[in-house]
This record gives sequence, structure tokens and C-alpha cells, in this order.
Amino acid sequence: MFRMAKSVGRAALLAAMCFAAGVPALASRQFTDEKGRRITVPDNPQRVICLAPSLTEMTYALGLGNIIVGVTDFTDDPPEAQKKPSVGNLTGPSFEKIISLRPDLILAAAGLNERSTVEQLDHLGLPVFVVDPHTLDDILASVQRVGDVLNRSREATELVQRLQHQRAAVGARVQGLPRLKVLVLVWYDPVISAGGKSYVTDVIRAAGAESVTADLNQVWPEISMEEVIRRAPDYLLLVQANHGGVSLKDLKGRAGWDQLPAVKQGHVIYIGERLIRPSPVVFDALEQLAKQLHPRAFESGRGDR
Repeated sequence: MFRMAKSVGRAALLAAMCFAAGVPALASRQFTDEKGRRITVPDNPQRVICLAPSLTEMTYALGLGNIIVGVTDFTDDPPEAQKKPSVGNLTGPSFEKIISLRPDLILAAAGLNERSTVEQLDHLGLPVFVVDPHTLDDILASVQRVGDVLNRSREATELVQRLQHQRAAVGARVQGLPRLKVLVLVWYDPVISAGGKSYVTDVIRAAGAESVTADLNQVWPEISMEEVIRRAPDYLLLVQANHGGVSLKDLKGRAGWDQLPAVKQGHVIYIGERLIRPSPVVFDALEQLAKQLHPRAFESGRGDR
């Protein structure tokens, strides 16, 4: 969610004005972003900053990694993106660094980037296009809109069609199979999971299972250990990231968790951080998850259902 902001220093404002004064007028287009903001962007953006790893992945998937001039911390996919200059973390990027990279477009993500960040960049006269996906269909729509803004509508349409086919192929494999109850465990103390407003819940459903926290009207709800036991998941889904994650060993050593049948039986699925990235890579995570939940459906020679 967006929160109120720290002010940008006078020096940064002056630098931004000097930069704006030195940039020749170019052909431009107008768009409405996914928060309803009307923005003007260059006809062909050539210097783009992505304020979330998912947006970097999305831009690369459109074949436009070469126009990215800045990313945020923990950007690790694709590997070549790690060589891009970082403007800082998601919630508090450096405005001075952003200005120094002379972007002609900035891509931001609601729910990850602060509202104050977007407001300050607006104040600096820098165009910011904000995406706000909550489902797999929303992610596909964001891919198309980002492609439109980057003047790569055809490439975006082709990418969306490939991702739709990938999702449909998984759906055909798992159709009619038992739907296991899954608890996504982002963290165990306090217990943080994925709620009904998270695209992760949509991924689990598309993979042939059901999230036991799908009824919670939040994105990343916090629930009690008693509630975990009451909801009785068949499997725990543990998200693994390069900078850490929860393991079965962690849970076996903690009161409450050590009594949960899914833990005692070792019914744990590990999946990478792609699952929680609202970008094209989440469709790879969907396929990976479906294969772990329903391995026999993906055995060689079985074919599509």
C-alpha cells in the first residue's frame, strides 16, 4: 500500500529541473496507468527504471532489457539484470540516483513501492507508470499495458498468448484431479500467508489445488497457529528466496508446527521466489507447482488431457 513520503532535497529538485531543461521535446503519448493516473510518456522510451524485480522481469520478457538503466535491490532474474545499476530498495529508493540515470520512463508497482515515491517522482516531472495486478489475468493485462507503454504492443500480445497457452496446458493436465488443500507459508512467526487478494492464491487454484486462506480478504494476511491447525492443510508451500526462506527443519523445531500433520508427514513443497513475482515468470512457477502437486499428471507419454 502507498504511504506518505519523505521530501526530496532541494539539490535533487534542481538537478531534475536542469535535466528536464536539457532534454529536447520528443513525440509523446498519453496513458492511464493501473491506479487511474494519467501520464505522458515518450513515443519510444529508451531509458527505463524498474522499481520492482517483477517489472524488470516483465521488461526483459518483452525483449527490452537493453533499455533498462536502473533496477532495485534483490533484482536477480534474468542474471544479466544484476549488472544494472541499483537505485536502492523497493520502499525507499534514492531519488538522487534515479535522477542521475536520466530516465525517460519509470515503471512502479503498487503494493511494493510507496505512494510517496510515486508522488515525489511526479513532482520531479518524471513519468511513472504504475501496475497493480492481483490475479493471473491481471498480470497478463499488466504485461500488455507495459508493452503498450514501451511501444511494443505486438510483442506484448504474443507474450500474453504464450503465457495463456502455458496456463491452459497446465489446466488440462490437472483437470478433474483431487484438489489438495495448501497453506502458503511466507513466514512462520508470526504466520504470514497469501490471502484472497493475492495472485499466489490464483496460481494455487490454477495448479489444481486450493489455498486454505483464500477466504481471507487481504493480500498477505497474518493468522494464528490455532487457525493453521483448524484449517488443516494437506501440504505446506514454502517459498525459497536467494536471501532466505522457511524450511521443514525450521518448522519441526517449533511448538505447534511440530504437531501439524503436514509437517509430521513431510508434506512440504519448496518453490522459488518466482511464485511471488507478479511477472511472466509466475507462469513458470505455476507449472512447477502443478508438477509437484500432481506428478503423475505430468509423466512422460501421458499427453494433454
